Amino acid sequence: MSNHDDDAIQGEIVPAGPDPTGPGPADLGGLLGGAGGAGFDLGSMMEMAANVQQQVAEAQGRLISARLEGTAGGGLVSLTLNGHLHLLDLHIDPEAADPDDPSMLEDLVRAAWQDAYEQVARLQAAADPLGGLGGAGGLGDLFGGV
Repeated sequence: MSNHDDDAIQGEIVPAGPDPTGPGPADLGGLLGGAGGAGFDLGSMMEMAANVQQQVAEAQGRLISARLEGTAGGGLVSLTLNGHLHLLDLHIDPEAADPDDPSMLEDLVRAAWQDAYEQVARLQAAADPLGGLGGAGGLGDLFGGV
């Protein structure tokens, strides 16, 4: 190939489809460690995947039905979240609303949210079926983004 940018690039045309010289279906067991060899067990792997899928579905059910309450100001503000961080209930005691200082109420709502959020995060971590696998776990987005 030359150093000219306008030269055509030459290449080999490779037909699509399976490589006729490669391993056929009968040979795949040996490549994967099956057929008498130690190694990869596809059936076991599929069973494990089905178990994890079931555990994830069960965890999702527990998270959606969970009710976690956060409070602030000695109960002046309380709110309830589910395990997916959906706001289910909000209560603000009229004493918490000072017309001369609305930032106080904002701070109380923020503190109640943080209290409930931290509870949700702990619940999600406990519900994560892959949480004990280090980098392979951490299904945060699956369980609501925490």
